[in-house]
Amino acid sequence: MLSRYLRAAMRGAKCELLEGDAYYGSIPGFEGVWADAASLEECRDEIEEVIEEWLLFRLSRQLPVPVADGIDLVVREVA
Repeated sequence: MLSRYLRAAMRGAKCELLEGDAYYGSIPGFEGVWADAASLEECRDEIEEVIEEWLLFRLSRQLPVPVADGIDLVVREVA
């Protein structure tokens, strides 16, 4: 389920070329998930790492995460 969620989130990733031949990327709706790198490929790789860490952090603290391509991750407290 997590892999499907991450792939769905990455489909929404947007990267753009900035002045000075650097790339900036983010995923709309995922506040705080962004990256910058020297190449488009490096930027996408960095975004993928950031979204993984961001997701694990939020889930570990039972914080909500956006629905990605119909996938709604809900953390339920387990006794």
